Formats: sequence, structure tokens, C-alpha cells
Amino acid sequence: MLDLTGTHVGCDTGSCGACTVLMDGKTVKSCMLLAIQADGATITTVEGLAGADGELTPLQHAFSRSHALQCGYCTPGMLLSATYLLEQNPHPTEEEIRRGIQGNICRCTGYVNIVEAIKSVSEGQI
Repeated sequence: MLDLTGTHVGCDTGSCGACTVLMDGKTVKSCMLLAIQADGATITTVEGLAGADGELTPLQHAFSRSHALQCGYCTPGMLLSATYLLEQNPHPTEEEIRRGIQGNICRCTGYVNIVEAIKSVSEGQI
């Protein structure tokens, strides 16, 4: 057992994004994958974002500082989607940020603080 509990299964249909992980560096909804599809792939879950010393990434710090989470259920998927977005486009516009996280549903925050957290990292404010 790997004891990786950060990735959540929300809808089990690929609609909510709570289960988003990185597979070979690209976002995937893990609830839609068969184990055989991930065989040999490099999988990054939210637990894999922090450094080896446990230091949180600037994005994780920004989510905390910007109050970009409430219940926390969507947070792992949001963080991984945002990580992928920032790797592909280090300085996205607000519209690009919103498009980059559109596969992730948050029922608590209204997305404003999530977008602000991602924007603050892209603007080097962290």
C-alpha cells in the first residue's frame, strides 16, 4: 500500500477533476484510467508536488495564502491542473488560467481565490 490519500474520487465519471494526477507530465483524470494504462508511466499525485524535504511549492503556498481552498476536496486536482498549466504557460492570462482549470469543479470557493493564487505565482508574487 502506498498510503497516497490526496487524490480524491469525486464523481467517478471524469467530470469533477478531483482525481486529476499527472501521468508522464500530462494531466489525466485517474478515475478514467485502467491500471494497465498507467503501467510503466510516471504518476505524480499531490503528494509528489512538495520537495523531498517536504517544502511546499510556490503554488501550494499561494493556495494557502490566497485562501484558495475551503473544504479541500478539489484542491489536489486543482493543484495538479494548475501545475501543468504553469509548466506549459508560465505567465497565463486570467482567461487562460480559467481555461486551464475548467475540468475541475469547486463547489465552495467560486474560483476567484483559486485564480488569484495561480495568477500570483505566474506573476512571481510568491
